[in-house]
Amino acid sequence: MTNFSLESDPTEALKATFRRHASGVAIITMLDSEKKPVGFTATSMTSLGANPPLLTFNVARGASSWPALCQRGYVAVHTLGAEDVELARKLAGPKEHRFEGQDWATGPHGLPIFNDASAVLIGKIRELHDVESNAVVIVDVIEGLVGAEKGGLLYHQRNFVGLGEILD
Repeated sequence: MTNFSLESDPTEALKATFRRHASGVAIITMLDSEKKPVGFTATSMTSLGANPPLLTFNVARGASSWPALCQRGYVAVHTLGAEDVELARKLAGPKEHRFEGQDWATGPHGLPIFNDASAVLIGKIRELHDVESNAVVIVDVIEGLVGAEKGGLLYHQRNFVGLGEILD
């Protein structure tokens, strides 16, 4: 164990560990109560299972998207490729700029769909689980829009990192 240093503060241990763990990058979009587009960049999205088809992601309950998620409506979960880093940054940036431009269109259930995503899963929120100041969101996948395969986009060491080559 000589290659480790002890971090006794659990918060700092968690932060340091997850800075060393690369995560896939996704965009989640939905509509608010006024039918306006809402969205954010997420690194916590993952498959929960295929039978039935479920996915999950985490969100802070103080996030600007939280009120829209609480409606338990439909969501569009976009996967991104390495060349989509600016889109990931856009949806991680100020909420008033996330839907500027012509890079998205209205899709199933009126959801905002970004054209450059490698795939989009359309789902309905099944459950919200409050955990301290955060929540775990569980989504029933209803259908998907499958686009071109791309090299992966990861979040690592507080930066977006592209993987240009798809390995067999």
